[in-house]
Amino acid sequence: MTGNEAPLWVVVPAAGSGARFGAERPKQYLPLAGRTVIEWALRPFLGRPGISGIAVVVAPGDSHWSALDLASERVFAVDGGAERAVSVLNGLVELRRRGQPADWVMVHDAARPCLTDGDLDGLIASVGDDQAGGLLAVPVQDTLKREKECRAVETVDRRFIWRALTPQMFRLDALYQALSSAIESGATVTDESSAMERAGIRPVLVPGRGDNIKVTRPEDLPMAEFILEQCGLT
Repeated sequence: MTGNEAPLWVVVPAAGSGARFGAERPKQYLPLAGRTVIEWALRPFLGRPGISGIAVVVAPGDSHWSALDLASERVFAVDGGAERAVSVLNGLVELRRRGQPADWVMVHDAARPCLTDGDLDGLIASVGDDQAGGLLAVPVQDTLKREKECRAVETVDRRFIWRALTPQMFRLDALYQALSSAIESGATVTDESSAMERAGIRPVLVPGRGDNIKVTRPEDLPMAEFILEQCGLT
């Protein structure tokens, strides 16, 4: 349970095809340190008591998910959509059938295998009863450039710039309403926080580990394996 004892749910969007990765299967199902990427992404939640349920949002007819044999009363599949935001919304629709409007929900990328238990604890503790919710994030350290025609035209002030990670944690109904409104209006929704921000809500930025990477390119897989090994998880 969270600080105010409200039930806690998880949505893991996993309906992407991973076409940009160029592998023979979606990147969330690629092998990583003896498991698949998505199994590592689910690990912190599967082993945590107090989570009411985990909605894994998969492409319709996804045989890779069923082959993992992870489904249970607590872990259930939901059909996804053409875009990540729609998949998350589909997961929220299912959770609204099972839970209550004031329940908490965390959304975590299926291709983010290196989330630590410490960061998960920190997010839940830092959000506490804050009605705005919050997300794991890392202050940007690199110098940032704005470009035009592939040439640097401006150096961006990085003092107020953070790199958003997952999980991101919000009240179930608040996130459903914000995400529904954003999708209906055709707004660009790159993460759940962007939908909440569009609704005038300011989520808490919770400092997380920079090695909570998202597997996006082939070279990210050996990096993820190294991080898991260094965290003592392999």
